Amino acid sequence: MSRCLLEQLENDGIAILPELVRGDTLVRMQEAFESRLRRLRWNNFDGYEKTERHRHMVQDVLLIEQGFVDVALHPFVKQTLRDYLGERFELVEAKGWKSMPTRRMFHGWHGDAWYDQSRVSYIPREAKLGLYLSDVRSGAFNYIKGTHGKQHPKGWTNREIDALDSSQIVTVVGPAGTAFLFDTSGIHGQGFPILEARNAVFFNYHDPAVPLQREDISYYRYHPLLLNPAFLGALDEEDRRILGFGNKTNYIHAFERAPQHAALQSVNRQALNLKIAADELASRFSARLTRLLGKN
Repeated sequence: MSRCLLEQLENDGIAILPELVRGDTLVRMQEAFESRLRRLRWNNFDGYEKTERHRHMVQDVLLIEQGFVDVALHPFVKQTLRDYLGERFELVEAKGWKSMPTRRMFHGWHGDAWYDQSRVSYIPREAKLGLYLSDVRSGAFNYIKGTHGKQHPKGWTNREIDALDSSQIVTVVGPAGTAFLFDTSGIHGQGFPILEARNAVFFNYHDPAVPLQREDISYYRYHPLLLNPAFLGALDEEDRRILGFGNKTNYIHAFERAPQHAALQSVNRQALNLKIAADELASRFSARLTRLLGKN
């Protein structure tokens, strides 16, 4: 199977793996993912991050369920990526999101920009493993076959896309558990309209020695993976390498992300402080009232 996947990646830039995950494993992954989508991450509880209107981002999925680690290190996936990316590839990112229903094309055609094009003259290979956690009938992942490795990644206008052969567009629809490997330099994007919410996870693999673009360094996007020790009991030496054990190439000491929405954060922080103070005052009043009633 890995040889067939490799041939599809080499020729088309994308290979589909139907039902890579199924049964109880898929159910547990769906439940863990949904648990992060119930509320916005804030203060002392986990949840999703909100940076744009139509997506709820779930970061660091390797923390939340064993199945995500197992999929990222699936034998077919590892063998295919070893042959396609070379022996130095690592898993550098593992996150997902819920795409909200919309008729707006908010995530258009593009190739994934990630490396510093001023320092890298060739097109380094990067691959992603996408996995649907919900049935997808609309808003599916689209990929234009044969466009990988042809140009440095960029955004593409609709006019440029219209000039290409539409028969080469692959639309990945399918039930939950459908997976697909693709070369991120190829032209791809999320289809629209999105008629039903779509949950999907993406695992990103490349050689971490390739210089990153400044934007991703500033955001600390490809930081060392956050891992749950409870899920790492069966790792072999190659798994540890793929997960970046001991690799500090893209580690940034004492990193602090530039704040956004500072005024709103200040308001929320003050409101929380007032609520905590009010709760403390109410508790003290209740305790005093109980003591007084006990004396009578």
